[in-house]
Amino acid sequence: MKIAFLGTGLMGEPMAQKLIDAQLSLIVYNRTQSKLTALKAAGARIANTPSEAIKNSEIIILMLSNAAAIADVLLARDTLPLLKSRTVIQMGTIAPKQSKEISEQIVRNGGEYLEAPVLGSIPQVKSGELLVMVGSSPEQFTKYSPILKHFGPEPIHVGTVGKAAAMKLALNQLIAALTAAFSLSLSFVQKEGVEVDRFMEILRQSALYAPTFDKKISRMRDRNFENPNFPTKHLLKDTNLFLEEAGEIGLDTTGLEGIQKLIKKAIDNGFSDSDYSAIFAAINPQK
Repeated sequence: MKIAFLGTGLMGEPMAQKLIDAQLSLIVYNRTQSKLTALKAAGARIANTPSEAIKNSEIIILMLSNAAAIADVLLARDTLPLLKSRTVIQMGTIAPKQSKEISEQIVRNGGEYLEAPVLGSIPQVKSGELLVMVGSSPEQFTKYSPILKHFGPEPIHVGTVGKAAAMKLALNQLIAALTAAFSLSLSFVQKEGVEVDRFMEILRQSALYAPTFDKKISRMRDRNFENPNFPTKHLLKDTNLFLEEAGEIGLDTTGLEGIQKLIKKAIDNGFSDSDYSAIFAAINPQK
């Protein structure tokens, strides 16, 4: 089985490495070729163009930044015809309607498409414990689960194409909302002189607690947002996608629109490529 992996950013590189570790035949492509050095050293074949990657594969895994990047790399005039009799597994975060549109183009050209976005970050990639959500036919889910199990032990079939994309956006909306809410409460107790350790002790015993709070509190207390697993700019992208989709189906997104402004503020303050917990710095700026 020959696999092409397109997109080797923060998540893509360790995901591709998992396939190399499983001794699968892998060819990789990234628009920034310098990002492929480690994978080449690990044994991956390097493609100079998307066409080269597609021609030398049966399955194409996408971990690209957004739908525009997918269009540029995969759906261009010279690459789209090459997808005939090939399977595309889209694993990045895009909107449900975008996933459906990409699926239609690939199927129209004789290819096969399924979506498998993931929840988790670099530590979960390395341990093989990502939550893999699949939008596909039942037959596709059965056929391609052995590949997806290299990333997470039990892929979950959510439904048809678009359903897993919607699930992923719903979960990422919670990332934004929970981080903003926790940042505000933490900032409040700090300003009021309440002991943070006592605040956390009580919070952990309550139904309000979420594990992400403990994962991010040290970053917030130290104001250290370097070496991100998920950058602020990507959270803004996903928040924008959620707002657009939710607006189209008639949901009131007033609360999330406020959080969107905080994320933009964090980016304006220089935290675009920093960990998304930099929302804390937007809520509680240093004087």
